[in-house]
Amino acid sequence: MTIPDRLRPFWEAFKHSRSDVNDAQFYEVCTFGDSAELIDELADLVLRGTKRATAGAMWAYEAEGCRPPRPGDLSIVTNAAGTPLCIIETRSVEVMRFDEVTAEFAAAEGEGDGSLRYWQDAHRAYFERECARAGRKFTPDMRVACERFDVVFQPARGTYPPADNTAT
Repeated sequence: MTIPDRLRPFWEAFKHSRSDVNDAQFYEVCTFGDSAELIDELADLVLRGTKRATAGAMWAYEAEGCRPPRPGDLSIVTNAAGTPLCIIETRSVEVMRFDEVTAEFAAAEGEGDGSLRYWQDAHRAYFERECARAGRKFTPDMRVACERFDVVFQPARGTYPPADNTAT
């Protein structure tokens, strides 16, 4: 994937903070959720360290011609307005059926009350909307990529973007 020009300064600030990063590790620009309100809510959970996992439908990766994330991939997380907030690194990915997702994984997603029941209800609703938009039907045996990640770069609030100190 190519780093969008508008996010290049954010990526470069990250690379400047670590000597072991190169552009080949960039995976994607990502948001979590399918509405501005949900995107911002979930991004806040990532920034607070509550959300450390996410799940994506395998058919969606295949339909977009993309591979699922792999350990070591780096992604820029943005809010609904497209402002970069942090960079996450994929730690692990396990593909399983929706109805086989564990309570431990649901807790790592950090949404709602952290329970498996909440995860199943919220993600079923999300995947039903995603399937409907693509002309598909949700089924409990749908394969999902269960990704665990860590935030590896998060500038202090108010420090990014850097102030423009150009003299006029």
